[in-house]
Amino acid sequence: MSGRKIPDTDRLLTPAEVAAIFRVDPKTVTRWARDGRLTAVRTLGGHRRYRETEVLGLLREAGAEPAR
Repeated sequence: MSGRKIPDTDRLLTPAEVAAIFRVDPKTVTRWARDGRLTAVRTLGGHRRYRETEVLGLLREAGAEPAR
């Protein structure tokens, strides 16, 4: 974790929410974070959360539309 401040306007998504957007298993999202494809933010309880802007940027790079 880099210690960067998260903009107040940037929503944090759970692994399940990111998985639903990409139509993958939540464990795949965790693996992407471990491999450096996504940056995980840890909550005080140790749970991973992902910045919505980063997730949507990765989705655009993949040339896909978000799952509705």
